[in-house]
Amino acid sequence: MIDPEVLQRLSATLAQRKLATPESSYVSSLYAKGTDAICKKVAEEAAETIMAAKDGDLRHIVYEVTDLWFHSLILLSQFGLSADDVLTELRRREGISGIDEKKARKS
Repeated sequence: MIDPEVLQRLSATLAQRKLATPESSYVSSLYAKGTDAICKKVAEEAAETIMAAKDGDLRHIVYEVTDLWFHSLILLSQFGLSADDVLTELRRREGISGIDEKKARKS
């Protein structure tokens, strides 16, 4: 089970990094490079997650998904969003079939 407090603390830290100089933090340097650079990192981590899954190495899958989530949280923060926004959406979707949820988006 995901501890939402961990995600909330991480989201708060990422928001603080927006105020830091690019030389002082990896996250700050990504923010300074802009949305395209952040998106590139998300895509890179997604590809690495897929490769780890194809290899079937469970520990490596967890490692890569962690990187993917981390960079996805940076992307959210870039747009003033946080883990809370995603958790709210997950709660909204809970108990709704994927088919019904997708139909609702189209209408």
